[in-house]
Amino acid sequence: MSNHNKITLSYDELLTQYKQDLTTGVGKSVKHDSATKQVTGEAVYVDDRLEFPNQLHVYCRLSTEAHAKIVSIDTSPCYEIDGVDIVITSKDIPGQLDIGAVFPGDPLLADDIVEYYGQPIIAVAAKDMETARTAALAAKIELEALPAILDVKEALEKEFFVNDTHVQQRGDYQAALASSKNVLEGHINVGGQEHFYLETQASSVVPSEDGGVIVYTSSQNPTEVQKVVAGVLGVPMHKVVIDMRRMGGGFGGKETQANAPACLAAVIARLTGKPTKMRLWRNDDMVMTGKRHPFYNQYKVGFDDQGRITGIDLSVAGNCGYSIDLSHSIVDRAMFHSDNAYYLGDAKVVGYRCKTHTASNTAYRGFGGPQGMMTIEHIMDEIAHYLGKDPLDVRKHNYYGLADRNVTHYYQTVEDNCLFDITDQLEKTSEYKKRRQEIAQYNGNSPILKKGIALTPVKFGISFTATFLNQAGALLHIYTDGSIHLNHGGTEMGQGLNIKVAQIVAQEFSVDVDQIQITATNTDKVPNTSPTAASSGTDLNGKAAQNAALTIKARLVEFAASHYKVTPEEVVFNNGVVEVRDQLFSFSDFIQQAYFNQVSLSSTGFYRTPKIYYDHEKACGRPFYYFAYGASCSEVIVDTLTGEYKILRADILHDVGASLNPAIDIGQIEGGFIQGVGWLTTEELVWNEKGRLMTNGPAGYKIPAIADMPIDFRTEIVQNRTNPEDTVFNSKAVGEPPFMLGMSVWSALKDAVHAVALENANSGDNVTVQLDTPATPERMLWAMERARNPQAKPRSDESSHKRRKVASEKE
Repeated sequence: MSNHNKITLSYDELLTQYKQDLTTGVGKSVKHDSATKQVTGEAVYVDDRLEFPNQLHVYCRLSTEAHAKIVSIDTSPCYEIDGVDIVITSKDIPGQLDIGAVFPGDPLLADDIVEYYGQPIIAVAAKDMETARTAALAAKIELEALPAILDVKEALEKEFFVNDTHVQQRGDYQAALASSKNVLEGHINVGGQEHFYLETQASSVVPSEDGGVIVYTSSQNPTEVQKVVAGVLGVPMHKVVIDMRRMGGGFGGKETQANAPACLAAVIARLTGKPTKMRLWRNDDMVMTGKRHPFYNQYKVGFDDQGRITGIDLSVAGNCGYSIDLSHSIVDRAMFHSDNAYYLGDAKVVGYRCKTHTASNTAYRGFGGPQGMMTIEHIMDEIAHYLGKDPLDVRKHNYYGLADRNVTHYYQTVEDNCLFDITDQLEKTSEYKKRRQEIAQYNGNSPILKKGIALTPVKFGISFTATFLNQAGALLHIYTDGSIHLNHGGTEMGQGLNIKVAQIVAQEFSVDVDQIQITATNTDKVPNTSPTAASSGTDLNGKAAQNAALTIKARLVEFAASHYKVTPEEVVFNNGVVEVRDQLFSFSDFIQQAYFNQVSLSSTGFYRTPKIYYDHEKACGRPFYYFAYGASCSEVIVDTLTGEYKILRADILHDVGASLNPAIDIGQIEGGFIQGVGWLTTEELVWNEKGRLMTNGPAGYKIPAIADMPIDFRTEIVQNRTNPEDTVFNSKAVGEPPFMLGMSVWSALKDAVHAVALENANSGDNVTVQLDTPATPERMLWAMERARNPQAKPRSDESSHKRRKVASEKE
């Protein structure tokens, strides 16, 4: 104890270190903290945890009807199979049955009625998964089929909704449409998307003292899991501890959908007193859990001869599935983003939350925003084709920021709009105009292969639309050797949240990031966490961790100023060294001094996002703290005889403010772009006439592969630009906004179809193109058939899908 002031480094060594720059702080491309573990297979996920000798495994028997009455359930045959421990139905849940995240409507196990094909009816726990599955299939369950609504258009016509309709309106849209020089109206079907996280839904539960449980779960929302597990067990939340180290992907699919496996495992652990695990097989995961919401959007738009919108009547109808889940906010965000980057003039936007007898659709990267944006991007192309103009020129004519055209249809002013700068820069670096001319020449000389090009913008609002979720907490300890323990309420799903938050704390103390250990997200360390979603993980948790660091740092500065009789300004932290006027201490020695002088080296941190609000009744407010911007330019080539296509080149320029970690951010941008391309091109969800999901595995559901990457892929971050709002080190969110950059590929495909239409059009015809998503090769072929013969009766996607569904069932 007596030599606690001993300096372990010489003065010269400290001075040399002090003069160096911190290499792992904010703004540096620091490697993902789990990268090596993930590449080598050492990273531990829920299913990798060591099992207990008496651990049980859970399998569910699922409904084979989309809508039915449960006539009878006989579980006695299950117990005839050796190794079965317990079988539960809805009647065996100790606490409440409903595990709805925000609104009720999600029973843990079906109770009297089933409302989608694949809904869990019973859960069997046995010595291993195969035994549990065999036993679950042995149960005798009698169902009486009821009428089912499986199509969003039918639900819309019958006003079959899970929640109230919402309307946003600015000005007199009817008068604007009536006086418009040109008017177009139409619709677009926007497909859903399977999350296809590499790690399926998984939870492992261990009973603890006093009727409690410890839940190891793959969830984006630990506090929500804590709440619903406590609910089904009928205990207070303090009896439930959630531990979440890392996820093998989430994308929104583990914001609420992780609740059911955790709850079922917890109930069985409580009833048996044994550790219990539930990990879904891929096919079961895809059948049981919700997807990105498919949307059916309609519009009527007025515009002048320059293509500038003068008025619009637009509606978005989300297919919510059988329950509300998060659909209230998801449809709201689709409405908020129905403008994307464009001023809509006098506008009316209506959002419908349609109920169908399918799995309850849920959060997915972009949270409804992409589905809302698709309609206005379709409209921009339609206007351009109708007027015979370059779609990019029409887009720029409608950008926010021209004269008084700077307020959204929900009355938020668009501030710090850098889209003109981004578009101009990308237009030059991608050589858009030159390539468009070359493509026109190519198409004129190529009867079979056609090329297309498009440059599309993204303006995406950052914040939870449920305002109360815009808060976060953190916990920070500095130990006497100078090492730092950091915990926060965000969850790591591969996006690099933990390394960014560690960099923030490293920057505040000016120490190497290797001195900081981030531990599993844990509800008994940081309570009442918000989900890691809405692109806000770093914004919220980074700021909370920064506040905790600043609290401790202020104590340390106060101690040094008092102890060494200097001013606070004379206490400087730099690269692992603390300078106190003319004295230098290593960070660890300085921390030990503070400890011996009884300075608290632990602090919580809290942050709430300022300025945001939204009045749902008045349909106006500021729901977003700021906007993130970006643009992408994509070129494609299409075989007009088969509908097959290839992305030749993609150029991306994206705004992340002052980047916290450029390497991580570029990875998010490129990954988001490719995932968005998958949603719009290859990823097709197909249900049969009974409501059964036929594309329930990688054999039928096609996520992008390496061959789907652009041959020439160029990604850049906007340089020398900071976020004007008080975000953590003036950075911007990067999780969701890049997803919508993939829309340029879809618009480029439409551009190629438009080239086919122009070849077959009469002089003076107004040529438009209809291309629903996903733009699979089949849909591309159908679109080109319509382009060659506009008078022909449109091919019905639904009837074609029926043929495919029947074929799939035979297979």
